[in-house]
Amino acid sequence: MNPAAKIDYTAVKLALFERCQQYVTQRIETARTAMEAAQAAANEESKSSAGDKYETGRAMAQLERDRHAQQLAEALKLRQELDRIDVGKEYVSGQPGSLVLTSQGHYFIAISAGKLTVGTIDYFAVSAASPIGARLSQVKTGEELTFNGKLIRVLAVH
Repeated sequence: MNPAAKIDYTAVKLALFERCQQYVTQRIETARTAMEAAQAAANEESKSSAGDKYETGRAMAQLERDRHAQQLAEALKLRQELDRIDVGKEYVSGQPGSLVLTSQGHYFIAISAGKLTVGTIDYFAVSAASPIGARLSQVKTGEELTFNGKLIRVLAVH
């Protein structure tokens, strides 16, 4: 009997989706905390007799805050991408929300969150806009594609 037949791929996709949500939530919290800390540092910068030092310190703190605000905006965009995904749907071709099992690895097309393990199996959460995600888009079971000079066979799409 094929051991892969025992795997509940809907449950796997749900687990991967939850991990992607946790990844995004962590990024949002980290960016917000860092942004608030940078803003507090800018507000606490006290005026001293060295006026240039005060202005430089405030400007650097403001730049730091702006950098974290950009990271927050990116994380919020990732959350929006996740909100558009239906993991309960059974897919026949690679697209956001699908699980693509290949000869070179297993991919969950959602957001770029890296390697995630469910049970004992490693999956790679990739964005449809990433190079590998773009190549996996619209592929179907049994098809082949070449990526980075390697032939990849699509074993299944869920």
